[in-house]
Amino acid sequence: MANEITQGNKQTIWTFWNKLTGSTPESVGDLVRQYVHEEVVWNGPHPLNQIRGRDELISRYWQPLLHAFPHLRRRTDILFGGSFDGHDWVCATGYLIGRFMHDWLGISATGAGTYLRFGEFSSLRDGKIDQTYLILDILDVLRQAGFRLPPNYGGQEWVAPGPTTEDGVLLAPQDDVESAKSLDLVEAMIFKGLRSYDGADMKVMGMGRYWHPDMFWFGPCGIGTTYGLKGFEESHQAPFLRAFPDRVGGNHKARFAEGMYGASTGWPSLRCTHTGEYLGVPATGNKIGMRVMDWWRREGDLLVENWVFIDMVDVFLQMGVDIFAQAQRQLK
Repeated sequence: MANEITQGNKQTIWTFWNKLTGSTPESVGDLVRQYVHEEVVWNGPHPLNQIRGRDELISRYWQPLLHAFPHLRRRTDILFGGSFDGHDWVCATGYLIGRFMHDWLGISATGAGTYLRFGEFSSLRDGKIDQTYLILDILDVLRQAGFRLPPNYGGQEWVAPGPTTEDGVLLAPQDDVESAKSLDLVEAMIFKGLRSYDGADMKVMGMGRYWHPDMFWFGPCGIGTTYGLKGFEESHQAPFLRAFPDRVGGNHKARFAEGMYGASTGWPSLRCTHTGEYLGVPATGNKIGMRVMDWWRREGDLLVENWVFIDMVDVFLQMGVDIFAQAQRQLK
């Protein structure tokens, strides 16, 4: 029964998103009312944060977005579904693509084509979306608008591609055995590998048991993309652990797998203390909660690709840095 629910929910989300193509600020409300529950709870990136109720969602999110980016198009690279903690979920990642024609969230329009990287988890009840967790890489929108980013640690800033296998949109049912293997591997990596860190030696986590040596890690703007397990450890994991050695992840709102893919999100997913310099910000001692989303692709017994979202504007704010204020000064 759960599998039938998952298949129906995936088709509902897919149909909704296809119908959104060509929507305008004037027309989007009627469409959203068909697919979204009137008491929806929507959680987005800073500065949008939480929105309650369908009409508020239309007026605060959908209409301003479509006004800023007329003729917005969605490129979905991964989409699948599953159940977690009594809720039925559909998750997806890819890009919203359009010309930035009017100001949005205080960011001045550029008139240029802009890629808005998105990660989204939505639960459905009675065929309508009743919860959404969405991260848009707003720091990357600022970068495309000309904002000079804080220094990163060697990751490349580029458009993150979809799966190498080009099979990430799972509208058809998947093999339950493969789904279980994917979820088992992801959970072992999170709860056995990552949580074994002793605060001093990264090797104790044994990441080679979970990751292919030639894996890809597609991180958020500000951290960037890395290639290979060694590159991931040097460019992201080591600087991150020096800055947040007490980090504990896995506090998930959703975590499931379908076929060769797995995903999770938490709000926040990870809690830590900012005790070391990070992305140019000196240690503050602040307690930090990070909104995180991950998608993984498995081949055989190892993870080979990982698409990662962190609400970086929110993280910087918790470290005492107002990225929007900096951008306004830079882009005047």
